[in-house]
Formats: sequence, C-alpha cells, structure tokens
Amino acid sequence: MPEETLLAFDYGETKIGVAIGNTLTSHARPLEIIKGEAQAPRFARIEQLLAEWQPQRIVVGLPLTTEGDEQPASKRARRFGNQLHGRYGLAVVLVDERGSSMEAQSILGSHAPDDAVAAAIILQRYFDALPAA
Repeated sequence: MPEETLLAFDYGETKIGVAIGNTLTSHARPLEIIKGEAQAPRFARIEQLLAEWQPQRIVVGLPLTTEGDEQPASKRARRFGNQLHGRYGLAVVLVDERGSSMEAQSILGSHAPDDAVAAAIILQRYFDALPAA
C-alpha cells in the first residue's frame, strides 16, 4: 500500500474534531477543533485543511449505539461524509466511534474539549484495523 496522508473528523453539530495521520507511521494525532454551527465557515476551514495537508483519504467517525445500531447521529455523520466526498472527490471511510469521547476524556484527564483527541482515536482505530504490510 502506498503511503497516504489521512484527515479524520469527529463530526458534531456545533464542533468538529480534526486529526491527521499517515499510513507510513500509522500514528494519528489531534489537529484542531472547528467550532460553530454555520456550514459555510466550517467547510471553508475544512477546505483550508485539505489544501494544507493534501490527504488522499478522509476518515469520519460513525456514532453507533452501544449495541452497534444506527441512530440519528449516524445519519448526520454519513451525510457529512457524503458531503466531503461530493465536494472534494476524496475517498471517505466511516469508522465506528463508539466510546471515543470517553477514551479522549480519559487521555486528557479533564473535561477539556476532547473533539480533536476523539478524532485521533477514530483515525488510530482505522490504522489499527489495516492489514500488516
């Protein structure tokens, strides 16, 4: 598999966590939190990040219930992923994000905003699921 840079998103209606990583190191790191509900500024910032990092693939966290079922937030995350693919033409992979926010809070050890750390956890799950080279 050729080396790829990936951006990951932990989608929320008021905040989007963003993480970066690549398949060479298979290591994800938090990047930033995009705040605000207005769609235009959010996509403007995403476009800036895409131009800066030039990823070959995007990972979006898919919120499922504890039983693994779809929920209303799942539909919103799928729609966000479809919008990213439609606007930018990049492959989008959905990754189960169950428990990522709780894991992020545990890593942070506080109630600080955890969205970017959660995005890194989601991206790390993607890397961990890749077959060994």
